[in-house]
Amino acid sequence: MKRHIRLGCGVLLAAFGLTGSTAAQGPARPPLASVSHIAVYAADPAKSERFYVHDLGAVKRPDPEQPDGARYYFAPTQFVEVLPLPAGYRSINRLAHIAFSTVNAEAMRRYLAGQRIKVPAKVDAATDGSRWFAVTDPEGTVVQFMQPPAHPAAVPANPLSDHVMHVGFIVHNRANEDRFYKAVLGLHPYWEGGMRDDHPTWISLQLPDGRDWIEYMVVGTPDTTGVPADMSAANLGVLNHFALGIPNARAAYTLLWNGDRLQGQDQTPKIGRDAKWQLNLLDPDGTRAELMELHAIGKPCCSPFRAPDPQR
Repeated sequence: MKRHIRLGCGVLLAAFGLTGSTAAQGPARPPLASVSHIAVYAADPAKSERFYVHDLGAVKRPDPEQPDGARYYFAPTQFVEVLPLPAGYRSINRLAHIAFSTVNAEAMRRYLAGQRIKVPAKVDAATDGSRWFAVTDPEGTVVQFMQPPAHPAAVPANPLSDHVMHVGFIVHNRANEDRFYKAVLGLHPYWEGGMRDDHPTWISLQLPDGRDWIEYMVVGTPDTTGVPADMSAANLGVLNHFALGIPNARAAYTLLWNGDRLQGQDQTPKIGRDAKWQLNLLDPDGTRAELMELHAIGKPCCSPFRAPDPQR
């Protein structure tokens, strides 16, 4: 990812060309089945490496997009990308971008152009054979579409998790965001909830051709964008997050405990408002890694699940 593309750039809907309906005629949308990765900034890459490799069990590999970054793989085509803080960076935000996998980056670029989304003139290519491009959503979050290499490198089995199941990020205006994620990309409701039953602020939308999802973390007011002025870095790191799928929270916690992999963490497994067992860990810069069971143990708050759960 080129460093001049950042979150919170104050993108307006007009920059998308989204005037009225997004149902512009054009090429068909390629399948969109899984999360590719989340990219985060790190003040101390060495501390981040210990968290992602030692604590979470990911495999570190070079970053073919940005040589001074690193990728931490949980599966051959799913990873967390850790980037050094750009020179002069002053924001408390540590989210660089989110990314979806696509079977054909160029076809996806043409599809989005046909939907009147502002796209780059061409896709980028890396030495590993991957291809990608990025756009910004209506609130300025950078969204990348990654075509994995034809022959991804093998990744040893991770006993903790091999599945980046969802990514979450702050939004202010659900309706505006829906015009991109639902109307253009085809995501559909999975679950929604919040701290109050009658006020959903966690909005999960499942990908159209798979069971991974994104989660709107609703903040502020619908007429604003970016990081709220009164939000702390700690709270922002909890909201901008990623989730690893786990079959059993007790087994995951036991694995981490016995491996001395919980240093500096103060959370224990708990049942979330969606009735799924989860364990929240924080990377050195405060980005939340949510270890979440695949299935609810009972009835969730706020709304039923409206789509099938992930299977692994």
